[in-house]
Amino acid sequence: MHIEKRLVGRKTKYYLAHALRVSGKVKKIRIYLGADIKAIMKKRPSAEQIIRERIKAYEVISDPFRHSLNTIETEEIKTLEAKGDIKIKHLSEDDWQTFVKSFVYNTNAIEGSSVTFTEVKEILESKVWPLGRERWEISETYGVKDAIQLIRNTRMHLSLELMKDLHKACFRNSKPFAGNFRENGQEVAVVDGQGRIIHKGAPSHMIIKLIKDMVSWYNKNKKKYPPIVLAVVVHNQFETIHPFADGNGRVGRLLLNNILIRHNKPPVNIELENRHNYYDALRNYQETGNIRPMIELILMEYRNLKKLLHLF
Repeated sequence: MHIEKRLVGRKTKYYLAHALRVSGKVKKIRIYLGADIKAIMKKRPSAEQIIRERIKAYEVISDPFRHSLNTIETEEIKTLEAKGDIKIKHLSEDDWQTFVKSFVYNTNAIEGSSVTFTEVKEILESKVWPLGRERWEISETYGVKDAIQLIRNTRMHLSLELMKDLHKACFRNSKPFAGNFRENGQEVAVVDGQGRIIHKGAPSHMIIKLIKDMVSWYNKNKKKYPPIVLAVVVHNQFETIHPFADGNGRVGRLLLNNILIRHNKPPVNIELENRHNYYDALRNYQETGNIRPMIELILMEYRNLKKLLHLF
C-alpha cells in the first residue's frame, strides 16, 4: 500500500492505494485520505483495514448454490482454470489403472485406512491380502475400486440412486447400512484428531429434501457453469449434508469425479498429504460459502495427476 497524490484544481488530495491482479488484470483500490497532509497519517490505519477487507472480497468466489456468480467471479474462475492447465489428454487404460490404485489408496487413507500404497497395488494387481490388516480395510480397497468402475461406466450425472449405488459398492462387505441414507433420528458429526466437532451433518429428517434440492440445482445449471464449479458445489453440498452414517467422504469424492468425467474432464485425486488443505477448503465453504479454496485444491491436484501419469 502506498500514498498517492492527485492535483484537483489548486488542491492536492491524498489517497491510500493498492494494486492487485484480478482475473488476469491489474485492479487498483483507492481510499481517500483527505487534503491535509498532517491529518492523513491518522486516517491511514482505518484506510488500510478497508483495503484489506476489499482484497479479501476479491479472493472469494461465492457459492453459486446460493446465488449466481457475478462477472468478476466468472472471469476469475476462467483465469484459475487457465493457470491450472487441466487440458490433460484422454486417459489410456494404463493411465486409468495407475489412477485407480492412487485414488483407492489416498481416498481410503484420508478416512483412516492403514493399508499402504504398496499393499493396495498388491491387493488390486495380485489379490494378495497383506498380513495384519483388518478384513474391512481389504473389503473397502476392492469396494472403492468397483465404485470407480461404476462412475466410468454409468451415464448418470447425479441422482439419489447413484449416491446409494456408490455407497453400496464401497461398503457392501464392511458396513451393514451400505447403500442406505441415515434413518430418522440418526444424527452425525465430524470430529478432528483431538475429538473436537468440526461439522454436524444435516438433520436426518431433512436429508432427502436437501439431496433432491442439490440434484435439482445441478440439473438446472449443468450447462451454465464450468465442470469444475459444478463438481465443487455438489461435493461441498454433499459433505455438508452428510447423508450416510459413515463413508460420506469417499462417496463425495466419487461424485466429484463422476461430474468431471460426465463433462469430459479427467478425474482428480485428493492426496493424503493434502488432506488438511482439503478439510480447510470444506470448512471454508461451510462457514463462508467460498468455493475458491476447493477450486484451487483441485487444480493443484490436476497438476499432481499429470506428474503421476508422466504427462509433462
